[in-house]
Amino acid sequence: MTSRLTLGQARAVHALMKVDVAKDLPRPFDYKSCVESLPAAIVMNGFGQACATLLAKAGGASGDTDAHRLVYDHLEDWLCVCVAMGLKKPLMQAVVHSDQSKYCHAQAEALAYLVWLKKFAQAFLPRQAKGAGNGQD
Repeated sequence: MTSRLTLGQARAVHALMKVDVAKDLPRPFDYKSCVESLPAAIVMNGFGQACATLLAKAGGASGDTDAHRLVYDHLEDWLCVCVAMGLKKPLMQAVVHSDQSKYCHAQAEALAYLVWLKKFAQAFLPRQAKGAGNGQD
């Protein structure tokens, strides 16, 4: 007998898989920091601006090397591929061309997804060592 996952369970499964991918980043603690601060950025600035900020901070880098781009890619995968919300890739295009109802739904779903992503990042990714990150690596 097969059981269907609830939306909350599906969020958790997806987030756990994505945090596992983040372990391979050169600086996984950057991913963790980004995920921890993103919900507040969404609430304060709005979903579209928070996504645009992720892309700006990535500076054109790929998700293989940049934590901000990887977080954006994970949100895009969840919202545009895994959840049937009527959003299409690329996420930024979907955000700016969506009506207010879809935009608000996407923002709420992103915040719900980030609860799991943040918890798993905190549980499985390392913290930056004190005194590290001073640019003298």
